[in-house]
Amino acid sequence: MDRQLLIETIRAKQSFLCVGLDPDPARIPAHLGTGPEAVLAFNRAIIEATSDLAVAYKPNVAFYEAMGADGWNVLAETMAAIPSDCLRIADAKRGDIGNTATRYAQAAFEAWGADAVTVAPYMGRDSVEPFLAFEDKWTILLAATSNPGAEDFEFHGGQDGSPLWRKVLEVSQQYKGAERLMYVVGATRPEWLAEVRAVVPERFLLVPGVGAQGGSLEAVCKAGWAESLAGGLLVNVGRSLMYASAEEDFAEAARTEAWQLQKAMALELSTSR
Repeated sequence: MDRQLLIETIRAKQSFLCVGLDPDPARIPAHLGTGPEAVLAFNRAIIEATSDLAVAYKPNVAFYEAMGADGWNVLAETMAAIPSDCLRIADAKRGDIGNTATRYAQAAFEAWGADAVTVAPYMGRDSVEPFLAFEDKWTILLAATSNPGAEDFEFHGGQDGSPLWRKVLEVSQQYKGAERLMYVVGATRPEWLAEVRAVVPERFLLVPGVGAQGGSLEAVCKAGWAESLAGGLLVNVGRSLMYASAEEDFAEAARTEAWQLQKAMALELSTSR
């Protein structure tokens, strides 16, 4: 999915919802059974119930790796279940260099069928450009994340006092293929989101932290909006949607949560700025 198609999809669906697919086997409704088959059935039901309201899905690779060899099959089958009008994001947070980075990119883009993959940029150009070499795919760099430990490195700077995440934004714009970069910016830090947007006004931002983590959709839109990109935001919601119910109506409950978010997003898209 290229930039223009993503913009058109956001406008057509009146939504910029990204659904996080981080399945915890302990929270899968009991009637689905146990094991990898239950996880896949759960994921498929969530996707089917929400795909007309979402523009992206983001399976977190760790949740599938934890299931062993069967987990890789569940991940690939989950990706295959996501409709073609939704962006498929492999949340892998890769961060190696050279041939290893290329192999990680092949795993995400070819073996799993992802359209985008998250990457940690802290080893520099040669940990990012192997992903950008896949011309029809997106690379999503970690920038200003929402976890408490982000204060350890991301929000400290060099001699000029600017934070490390700003350096990531500025330098990565010089990489080959930079037009296919997105950035991760946490919803719980809207003041930093506004600063990120000022540095990269024409880039999509993947924004986790709305929902269970307490981030505000309204604050995210106010701080990070890019009109030319139909907002330029992919707001990820995971646990509050996936586990809206632990009973047999889990998919219907997930749809209700997604519908409420889509309504709020439609309002933001209709607001003059």
